[in-house]
Amino acid sequence: MFNIVLHQPEIPPNTGNIIRLCANTGSKLHLIHPLGFVMSKKNLERAALDYVEGVEIIHHKNFEAFLKTTQLRSYYSVSTKGESMMKDTSIKAGDYLMFGSETKGLPKECLTHKKCQKVIRIPMADGSRSLNLSNSVAIIVYYALGQNDFIGLS
Repeated sequence: MFNIVLHQPEIPPNTGNIIRLCANTGSKLHLIHPLGFVMSKKNLERAALDYVEGVEIIHHKNFEAFLKTTQLRSYYSVSTKGESMMKDTSIKAGDYLMFGSETKGLPKECLTHKKCQKVIRIPMADGSRSLNLSNSVAIIVYYALGQNDFIGLS
């Protein structure tokens, strides 16, 4: 349904939760390296359970490799630095949604690249720094699914 892109994720349980989310929504997962952990069954099994086999996970050596191998037209960055609220964004099936690492967020090159269609943010209380990565991905994916009438889901 959607292409979830994690830029250098650092915490295995977050990635595991996102794998499970992808399995349950029909989304693909793109992982931009370097990762802050080793992709192993032991590191992911508690959060991902047995969902890993049902998810298409594409590994990219770095951001440049991601851009080259996906041949995408554009992507959305999701960041606390976004000026556009998620409610002002129309996300369509097949779109790419990029999220940054847990401690650093997205680097400037991802936020300002010519293929970045828009930097969107999830509303939060004043003074809040950020939401958990896997929660942020789930919020955006289900928001986008709602915009697409939950196509393919029952």
